Amino acid sequence: MLISTKGRYALRFLADVAEHQGESCVPLRDVAARQEISEKYLEIVVKELVRGGLLAARRGKGGGYRLSRPPEAYAVKDILERMEGPLVPVACLEPGSPACPRRGACRTLPLWQGLGQVISDYLTQFTLADLIRREGEQSSSPRSL
Repeated sequence: MLISTKGRYALRFLADVAEHQGESCVPLRDVAARQEISEKYLEIVVKELVRGGLLAARRGKGGGYRLSRPPEAYAVKDILERMEGPLVPVACLEPGSPACPRRGACRTLPLWQGLGQVISDYLTQFTLADLIRREGEQSSSPRSL
């Protein structure tokens, strides 16, 4: 499994908005400058985040983007799945995929199912709030990343 730039940039964009939104919206160009990401590329990422309900957009003077809910309510897994699709290690585990004719005899299926569960569990334990915690606030526990 390889996380694309869309997935990585979505996390960076949302974390930046979470850190800077305060009482107002955060302009895309400000995030692009801070994160050193092309505005054009971020527009594509942000469009998907808005469509998925992860961001609220406001046009005009004072416009920009805001989180739709508190940072603690954003699981990293949900953000990545919005941008990447299902985070499974093999195609036969994708939701809606046709049943593999070798499923009953596949010696590796339990391995892939276990890996998929580990990936899911790991990414679910982190939230956007965890990503924006300052280094001094972090401890050694995974929840405090």
